[in-house]
Amino acid sequence: MSTTSDHPEEYRQFRFERPPGSTELLLIRHGESEPARRDRQFPLVDGHSDPELAPEGREQARRVADRLSFAKIDHIYVTTLRRTVQTAAPLAERLGITPVVEPGLREVLLGDWEGGIFRHKVAENGEIAQRLWREGRWDVIPGAEPAEEFAARVRAAIERLAAAHRDQTIAVFTHGGVIGQVLATATNARSFAFVGADNGSISHLVIVPDVWIVRRFNDTAHLDPAFTLVPAPLT
Repeated sequence: MSTTSDHPEEYRQFRFERPPGSTELLLIRHGESEPARRDRQFPLVDGHSDPELAPEGREQARRVADRLSFAKIDHIYVTTLRRTVQTAAPLAERLGITPVVEPGLREVLLGDWEGGIFRHKVAENGEIAQRLWREGRWDVIPGAEPAEEFAARVRAAIERLAAAHRDQTIAVFTHGGVIGQVLATATNARSFAFVGADNGSISHLVIVPDVWIVRRFNDTAHLDPAFTLVPAPLT
C-alpha cells in the first residue's frame, strides 16, 4: 500500500476575512465644505471651524450613500462639526440608523488659523506653512493643538469605538487630519504620510485588540463620474 496521498496537501490564497472579535472601521472624510473667503470667517464650535457642505460636498455625500447603502453597517458615527453630520445624513436615512456623535474624532484644532484662515495661509505658502509640511506638525501654527495631545485623543477614540463594537462594522464620518493620524498610527508612519484624503473618500481599517490592520486608504471609486451602483443580489 502506498503511503503517498493521491491528493497532496495544498495551501491556497484566500481573501481577507475579519478576525473574530475585531471591529471593522470605515473612515469617511466629509464632503467638500463651503469655500473660505477673506471678507468673512467660518463660524466656530468650541474653537473649531464649522462650515457647511458646499453643493459639491452634498453630491459627494449622496455618492457615499450609493456606495455604502448595501454594506452591512451596524452603527454610524459623526463628530461635533456639521460637515460630518451633513455628509452622513444620506446614508443614515437609507439605512435607518441614527448617527452618534464622537467628539474625540473632531478635526485637529488649528488655533490662530481657524475660521478658514488655514486655507489662506496655505495658499500664501509663508514660513509657517512651509514648516507645517516640512516638519509634519500641526502645532507649528500658533495656538494649535499639540501634536502629542492630538495623537492621543484620536487613538483613545478609535480604541473606545473598537472595544464597543467587536464583530461589527461601523462607519465613522470624520476629517482629513484625523484620518491621516489614524493611518499614521496604524502603520507607524511619519505623522503626515496619510494627510490628504479626498473629500468623500473611504479609508478602511480592521481593529484587532493591539493590532490595527489597514485595508484601504482614500478609496474614491464612487466619486468617479463613471461609477454605477450595482445592487447586491437578493438571497
